[in-house]
Amino acid sequence: MVAQPDFSSRTTEDQETQSPDFKWTTVNLQEVFETSYRLEAGVYGIEGRQARQDVAHSKWDIVYLSGENGLATAYHRPRFKRIYVEKSTFPIYQPAQINELYPKPSAYISGLTQTDIDALRVEKGQILLTCSGTIGNCTYVRDTLDDLIFSHDVIRIKPKEYSGFVYAFLKSKTGFSIINTNNYGAVVKHLEPEHLNAIPIPNPPSVIKQEIHDLVEESFKLRDESNELLDAAQIFLKEALELPSIEVLHEQAKQFDETVGVLNYSVSLEIYGRLDGSYYVPVVDVIEQHIAKTAREIVRVVDSRISKSVTLPGRFKRVYVEEGNGIVFFTGKHISELDPSDKKYLSLSQHTERIENELVIREGMILITSSGTLANTVLVLKHWDGWAMTHDIIRVVPVNKEISGYLYAWLSSDYARELIHRFAYGAVVQHLEKEHIMQVSVPLLRDENVQQEINDTVLEANRKRTEAYNLEQEALRVLDEKVIYAR
Repeated sequence: MVAQPDFSSRTTEDQETQSPDFKWTTVNLQEVFETSYRLEAGVYGIEGRQARQDVAHSKWDIVYLSGENGLATAYHRPRFKRIYVEKSTFPIYQPAQINELYPKPSAYISGLTQTDIDALRVEKGQILLTCSGTIGNCTYVRDTLDDLIFSHDVIRIKPKEYSGFVYAFLKSKTGFSIINTNNYGAVVKHLEPEHLNAIPIPNPPSVIKQEIHDLVEESFKLRDESNELLDAAQIFLKEALELPSIEVLHEQAKQFDETVGVLNYSVSLEIYGRLDGSYYVPVVDVIEQHIAKTAREIVRVVDSRISKSVTLPGRFKRVYVEEGNGIVFFTGKHISELDPSDKKYLSLSQHTERIENELVIREGMILITSSGTLANTVLVLKHWDGWAMTHDIIRVVPVNKEISGYLYAWLSSDYARELIHRFAYGAVVQHLEKEHIMQVSVPLLRDENVQQEINDTVLEANRKRTEAYNLEQEALRVLDEKVIYAR
């Protein structure tokens, strides 16, 4: 018998308190032999065993993900010592970013780094799978990720055909559960490419695999198109305001006294109640002076012509419940994902008033991270409408749809990010308050038609992202009905 303790503190709606549970199951010797004599309880976890049974009971023959006669090849790159630089032609991305809709480089590495940098690049049609720490998150490589450099600890899976079908299986609850019975490690969990040789997958007729593949392909195509639209909106914005790149503005803002050993600059006696030097960084003045010359008018986020409210919920102790018994709840860490991978479920009975008045998000809201990683900004998607977000996200409610897309375009720009970051406070973990966001400058364009075009372009990008989500959900539904649970 293998025992698996569950120290979860979750409660259900019918049971307000719950003592620690103790999950157990029986394991026969054949299973131990088949797992190369592994004795960790997690390998035989109940969820994983149930998922394997579901796959075994499918009407279709079983094949394996990789290995001899497998559906794909899988590998990761060897570890290497990174040489980080401020900027280079080798931007690198981390495993935690694979589910982001439009990831930005986490850092830059030097060309002198002792590894085959080009071998770190991912390619179109691959599936990326996290294999260290958080296990089992996956994505499908299409135009947005193609040729990007990812760190060594992402497994690259190259299906021989129907890559969208393979992705859908790994993305499903069944596939995720099976993947997580193959990891190892007492503190930091790991997964090796050879472990994928033991991942069983039902092998339906080609017509079903093609149907699922096409849904996944179209879903990721729409994500790529949405990113192209957002890029176009930023180009329209920069041209309308005659803004040079943020790098050029930083160069213009170099007003440091180089006669002493530390970077320093002078400010007027108008210190606005702040004594921290970061509040007065010269680039903020350069940006505001520039947009003042080229915009029709400069307003603040709090201006009633562009926003209804700016709010930041208070902290609270959360009571989580099982899926289906509460409202979807997620944190700022995964705010940039189409379908946040850290979804939990918040008790409705314990948090009804707070959910209704503070936590629930609505389509068209603008969310800004306000603790830790600051100023990550998203426009709430239609399928997020009615979900709940963590307390440390500032909510900006635009006055209407005629301004929401434009306001998001500005607040998510490199220029607004500098204006937001000036307000940050905190020695270790940085924070923002709603009052800070209220005071951020927003330029209104002289050409209202261009402003409206930017607005509509952003809204169209968001529409495509919601459609992409719906297509992926349809692919997972077809997978469940026609493949995994087909009897």
